[in-house]
Amino acid sequence: MSYKTEIQDNIAVFTINNPPTNSINTEVLKGLEAIIDRVNAEEELKGLVLTGTGRIFSSGFDLVTFTTFESPEHIIQWFKDDEEIMYKLFTCSKPVVAALNGHASAAGFIVTQACDYRMMVNDPNAKVAMPEIKLGMSLSPCHNEIMKFGLETGKNWKRVIYNGERIPAPVALEMGIIDELVDADQLLEKAKAKVREYIDNPNRPFISIKAGYRKSAAQQMREAIDTCDFTMFVKTFTNPVVINQLKASLARMQGK
Repeated sequence: MSYKTEIQDNIAVFTINNPPTNSINTEVLKGLEAIIDRVNAEEELKGLVLTGTGRIFSSGFDLVTFTTFESPEHIIQWFKDDEEIMYKLFTCSKPVVAALNGHASAAGFIVTQACDYRMMVNDPNAKVAMPEIKLGMSLSPCHNEIMKFGLETGKNWKRVIYNGERIPAPVALEMGIIDELVDADQLLEKAKAKVREYIDNPNRPFISIKAGYRKSAAQQMREAIDTCDFTMFVKTFTNPVVINQLKASLARMQGK
């Protein structure tokens, strides 16, 4: 299985475990959706921590999937499913903390920007990046709104999205797109402590405060998803130039 889910101290811990780069495939997405549903539904669960195995949090969506879609209908359904799951992540009622054990790129970084707090391993070699523009891809409606919300400023948007720059962890901290750098051996415990800090107050006011804070962005996200022309993804993922770029990127990841 390409992920694992644990309950530790009444906190859900979702770990991407899909070597070599912890890419996000359909199985990971469905597992993420299942644990979000549990966190929302089960009173005793305080929140959710997202992390990965090894030295990479996630390289983003699985490029094997992206270069082997079976049909236009397959492409459209894949992105419809992804949009709904990412919307669920953004609107999860309880605290969601990213505990980045290493690089977070593309969809791996988008996932972090949907979280309420982002910790990253204190390693100057660890980087965050959004390389989509260099690969010939744009952002989906939900991903676009998540990144606008998370990056907060036009300056950050230009640097991350338009330039596709690989940004070291200390610089990401200075930009405010990562909240805290943490030693690797303390990462998970500090992430769980942040969940408790947010939720362990009388009457759990975090839940209503978060809903109010994210309401406008969530409404824009919902409208963008509901009015999206998903055939734009067919155009992208049947474009030979894009497919060749993705295959080249996949080969680099696999060391070929």
